[in-house]
Amino acid sequence: MSDDLDPYRQGLQEFAARFEGVAFEDVHADVLDLLPERSGLVLDVGTGSGRDAAWFAARGWDVIAVEPVPELRSLAAGLHPSPRVRWLDDRLPGLEHCHRLGLSFDLIWLSAVWMHLPPSQWQRAMRKLATLLRPGGQIMVSFRNGGDDGGRGFHPVEGAVLERLARGFGLALVRRASPPDRSGRAGIAWTSMVFILPDDQTGALPVLRGVILNDQKSSTYKLALLRALLKAADQASAFACDDGDYVALPLGLVALYWLRLYKPLLAANFSQMPRRPGASPGFVKQGFRSLADVAPFDLKVGARFQGPLAKALGAALSDAADIIARMPAHFTTNRDGKPLFPARAVRPRALPDPLVLDQVALAAFGTIAVPVHLWAAMRRLAIWIEPVVVSEWTAIMRGYAERAGESFDATLAARQLAWQDPERDTATARRLFEALRARGQPLHCVWSGQRLTSAFHIDHGLPWAAWQCSDLWNLLPTSPRVNGSKSNRLVSAETMNRSRKRIQDWWRMAYLDEAASLPVRERFLIEANGTLAVPVAERSAEGVLDETFIGMDVQRLRLKHDQQMLEWSLP
Repeated sequence: MSDDLDPYRQGLQEFAARFEGVAFEDVHADVLDLLPERSGLVLDVGTGSGRDAAWFAARGWDVIAVEPVPELRSLAAGLHPSPRVRWLDDRLPGLEHCHRLGLSFDLIWLSAVWMHLPPSQWQRAMRKLATLLRPGGQIMVSFRNGGDDGGRGFHPVEGAVLERLARGFGLALVRRASPPDRSGRAGIAWTSMVFILPDDQTGALPVLRGVILNDQKSSTYKLALLRALLKAADQASAFACDDGDYVALPLGLVALYWLRLYKPLLAANFSQMPRRPGASPGFVKQGFRSLADVAPFDLKVGARFQGPLAKALGAALSDAADIIARMPAHFTTNRDGKPLFPARAVRPRALPDPLVLDQVALAAFGTIAVPVHLWAAMRRLAIWIEPVVVSEWTAIMRGYAERAGESFDATLAARQLAWQDPERDTATARRLFEALRARGQPLHCVWSGQRLTSAFHIDHGLPWAAWQCSDLWNLLPTSPRVNGSKSNRLVSAETMNRSRKRIQDWWRMAYLDEAASLPVRERFLIEANGTLAVPVAERSAEGVLDETFIGMDVQRLRLKHDQQMLEWSLP
């Protein structure tokens, strides 16, 4: 989009008045019948005064409204306050912030936006939009030609060129219309085009299915790599950096999940490759062996190790990263024979002691790249893809055992292959709650506002049943009655919005105030930065609280739309 946003700043009120002066139904009458009957998740790119975002929100849609002009974004939020609209600072062609959210949209709406883009940016913009769309979703693009652009840097747009470009990304044109200029301006021609992504046109699922079921495997390494990437997509997507056609991940993050996956299997003596005398996985060296007493679930983002354990973990991560880069990442290939997940391992010369597993530390072991369309599919579908990986992993281990003439304990294998988390670990939050109450600090149920004077529960704000996350930001004090009513349902947008201050007050008191210990504050920030799609910078406390809440709300949206979860509102 043009860097010259001054015309919108200078003519802010005039622009907003003109935009708001024409009804949504009149402007978009030519495409209204194509809108999905059921409300979903819509991305409004270039929302302007927020008129269109408000129309969707009023009809039950969840809206991400993107606007690069801060003054206009603030005006829109004031004109159209709604808990269903999230106002985001982002812009074409990159839409980096939108991609970081990890959401897949049922509808992407670009009203009077495309002509701001120079033709040199069209291909990148269309690719970015296509990867944000869920299969079956639609993109609406309207643009104008002709008339004075008021210094806004408009570019001529040909519909045929736009259609050809969209087709290259698997999008099919379902309507092209030429509505009149609703403001009655002479010499201005409008075009509306609606595209649909008819199926998984990205080709992500066939590629992943091929890796899981069809790829030749001399060990379980390829499956371990894929499962580690799925875990990164589901639980630490904030560590991914956009790199054009790929996202780049810290190889140390993948190595950490790799160790966590293999540790229980090797402890139970399940073969991960054909039995050969003296053979063992190449990453099982002194570092890995020295972690024998470390529980798998302690190998997590934000964990702190010191002394001999820090040294052992650093060595184990280096050995795992080296094997990943040389073996499964190298030999899992595209049709052209090139690596599907190019990786570069680095063996750090020195690691800090204590070793805190944050993004900086994990990036020290190298990087691994994932094609952006595969990453989008992993983030959206990990909950369904992972069981297929586990099933194939089980079958391969069974085959190794049978060929070696050994029995295979399927029940034990299932237990060791399960992602090992401390079930509903709320101990830290409970301890902090009790300490605050002992000091006379008034504490309240975050959902109802009820004063908690005796019995209390620590609730997983985003339900454990849908997303097994015991990060500190997700552990919230509630009354037993309210927690029982909410159960495993997802809190609604309205209840979440009403509870914002109480949630942030709890985070401040328990985790961020001066009275909170450094390890607790450190853990809160690292976990929020790892699991939430909105970067949580360690600056002012208010900034941390706002960014964490926005990130939690975006994750709530992901669970709602990707898993079709039932919502709960306070009775």
